[in-house]
Amino acid sequence: MINTDDLCMNCMKEIGNVKQCPHCGFHVDSPQIPPYLPIRTVVSNRYLVGNLLEFNGEGATYIGWDLTNRVAVCIREFLPDSISMRTQSSLVLNVLTGCETTFRECCQSFLEMWRQLARLRGLSALISVIDIVEDFGTAYAISENFDGVTLRDFLLSSKTGYIQWDKARQLFMPVLSTLGTLHSSGIIHRGISPTTLLIGKDGKIRISGFSIWQARTESGELTPQLFNGYAAIEQYGYKGQQGVWTDIYAFAAVLYRALIGSDPLDAPSRLLNDKLMVPAKFAEQIPAYVINALINALQIQPDDRTRSVEQLRAELSASPSAAVAGEQFTQNAKPEPAPKAVKIKNNKEAQKKAKAAAIKAGLISLGAGLLVFIILAVTVFRDDFFNSGNNNTTTSAVTTTAVAEKVTVPDFATLGSYPEIASNPVWAEKFTFVANEVFDSKIKIGQIISQSIKPNTVVDKGTTITFKVSKGKEMVALPNVVGLDYTAALATLEGLGFKCVKQDITNDGTQTANSIFAVSPVVSQSYEKGTTIYLQVWTVAATTVPDESTTA
Repeated sequence: MINTDDLCMNCMKEIGNVKQCPHCGFHVDSPQIPPYLPIRTVVSNRYLVGNLLEFNGEGATYIGWDLTNRVAVCIREFLPDSISMRTQSSLVLNVLTGCETTFRECCQSFLEMWRQLARLRGLSALISVIDIVEDFGTAYAISENFDGVTLRDFLLSSKTGYIQWDKARQLFMPVLSTLGTLHSSGIIHRGISPTTLLIGKDGKIRISGFSIWQARTESGELTPQLFNGYAAIEQYGYKGQQGVWTDIYAFAAVLYRALIGSDPLDAPSRLLNDKLMVPAKFAEQIPAYVINALINALQIQPDDRTRSVEQLRAELSASPSAAVAGEQFTQNAKPEPAPKAVKIKNNKEAQKKAKAAAIKAGLISLGAGLLVFIILAVTVFRDDFFNSGNNNTTTSAVTTTAVAEKVTVPDFATLGSYPEIASNPVWAEKFTFVANEVFDSKIKIGQIISQSIKPNTVVDKGTTITFKVSKGKEMVALPNVVGLDYTAALATLEGLGFKCVKQDITNDGTQTANSIFAVSPVVSQSYEKGTTIYLQVWTVAATTVPDESTTA
């Protein structure tokens, strides 16, 4: 029988009475970062809490040990940091005054989501949910401790950083099927990304990282966790309902990352200046129907996007029922390689450009006809046009000066977001627009902060107006500083705009003093500039002074 005192609280493997785990390097004296449950806390008289694995605005995930079944588990605690807190004097979660209703509603959403996931136990791409319990004034979801690596680490460890479509199809199609089942059950993930998809030893992907919707949108009550490059524009507070198409965007973005080898541009950047491309190198290798499926699923505007998992599966499978770029592809069809890079752009944008091209062609034709008319007028029919009966009469030239049309500048901030204003043909005809993007955590992405010409000013038609447009919160990727000297790590993190809190870890003499042992929150993810980063730092090892009375 396993003695829990002999377990490493970071990997749940037996280590006996040694101070540092030989399997994962975790030190037994490492404290838990507040306000999270102290190591070796027991939840619901059954689940032993280990080290913190990750956390977001909804809660925290710990490694754990099932005292009944004697197996390692994962413990997900509902701990919304913006509306609750835990003091050092009690393990019971305290809800902030005035936030009781929000906490109750969000906790109920948490319980319902995990209960629904427990009913779906057995799906090939899901990690099994074992139990849902309540304790310490909050709720907990217990799931199997899945032994795997993130898709991100899997791709980074490959020679190229990406995989071929044949391999991607084997990996991702089962995930897409499971995603469809989740949607049918009323569950929308909203956080599909290379860090929430895990690859097990069996080579199959599992979906992890579930959170309630309030923690996956800028407009929710909790601190949002959005995965830049994979979160859809509607999650950033931009207009548009969230739905299954929100997950479709994220899934397609992950597939893009797996096939191309680089993260997609984040949705807010694409909204203002879309430069998402399939480079020519990959456009020649990836089947045309797959590229088309990505184009449809990665549309910025929710209404333009692929609407269901079934539609996306059909397009990725070259189903005869899926219309692809005006043609029908079959399973055996061999598409021609694309010779140039393919731009993933908005369908409405393409239509607008086509209309503009048609108008331009019409104007060119009209201009050519007018030019012919003028040439004939000044040559063949010169006398008819310029002489009136008397050939000796000199006709005086008349110069006409065009008067510029005047327009009144409105208060554009009250008329909609910058993308809406810039794409409106009425305003585009009257003005020329330029956008200067700035970060502003208080103003939604795409909203106009100011304009260069004051409202109600009368100007010439075609006048250029420069807007200051919000880019939303400034998000910064947290680098991995584990192993670095504390001074160097502090300079790096503060230089990126993070705030740092130092936590000393007792050094038995086997570790490098003042080096970083652990970092929280999770590295390699993006957080808002100004986020507090906790650094666990090895102290200087204590030295033992010899007792002179015992020396010869």
